Amino acid sequence: MDYEGRIYRPPSEANSLILQVTVGCSHNKCTFCPMYKDKEFKLKDIGVISKDLQEARLRYKHVERVFLADGDALCMNTDLFCQLLSNVRNTFPECTRIGSYARATHINKKSCEELLLLRDTGLGIVYIGAESGSDMVLRLVNKGESADQIITAIRKIEAAEIGASVTFISGLGSKEHMKEHAVKTGEMISALGASYVGLLTLMLDPLAPIFCAVETGEFEQLTPYDVLDELEIILENININKDDDNTKKTVFRSNHASNWLILKGTLPDDRENMLDKVRLAKIESGLLREEWHRRL
Repeated sequence: MDYEGRIYRPPSEANSLILQVTVGCSHNKCTFCPMYKDKEFKLKDIGVISKDLQEARLRYKHVERVFLADGDALCMNTDLFCQLLSNVRNTFPECTRIGSYARATHINKKSCEELLLLRDTGLGIVYIGAESGSDMVLRLVNKGESADQIITAIRKIEAAEIGASVTFISGLGSKEHMKEHAVKTGEMISALGASYVGLLTLMLDPLAPIFCAVETGEFEQLTPYDVLDELEIILENININKDDDNTKKTVFRSNHASNWLILKGTLPDDRENMLDKVRLAKIESGLLREEWHRRL
């Protein structure tokens, strides 16, 4: 298969066929992200993609899920993206879900009708890096999107009945802006109505521009116990109406390899139980993952 550079996918796509349809990320300026710094963004030729599909069909007898890499495949023209989705479904009729990374910017450029068409053609889940609910933090890390833009995009995706899996990054606000990051992130999670929310914890890679800021002392990383304080504030600021029968349930996970503390629950039902576990972990260090065991 025609892969260019290092390939990344969400943890939940571990058993999926990875089909590279773009190279790199259309933005590629976030200071915390090392993923595509060695690539120049481009759309891959549809003929090359079709050839990869046929090669994969010969190699694999059964493919239940397909993930469209690299970053932000949804920047494609809607007609071309629908053609791609149709090719995947025709090649793998047994496939039950097709997923993709996406930036809020490109989701918001698509009409509600276009998103419904993508759903009907086979797009089942979109992974969106919100990173923080704070506009200040988003500006500092050069996200290139505002909190309102991200909220609008996720609501559009969910309204089209495409699942939104949204990630935030613990520690992204540094010690200086930890509370701002935590409060606004909790408030954003409350406003999203997302199917899935996941928390990662900031880890450094020399390819990420933020690495230099940490080395010079401009950016002060959080300790494991700072992250627990931040996590407590995030959960305290998630206010979703538990008594409303129409309230959408959100699967909440803090179980990425980068996290010190593993949390699993459904919002709003399990918020208090998860808060209790965070508070217990601040007392009992044995609940925390060892540093050597953490990974990007």
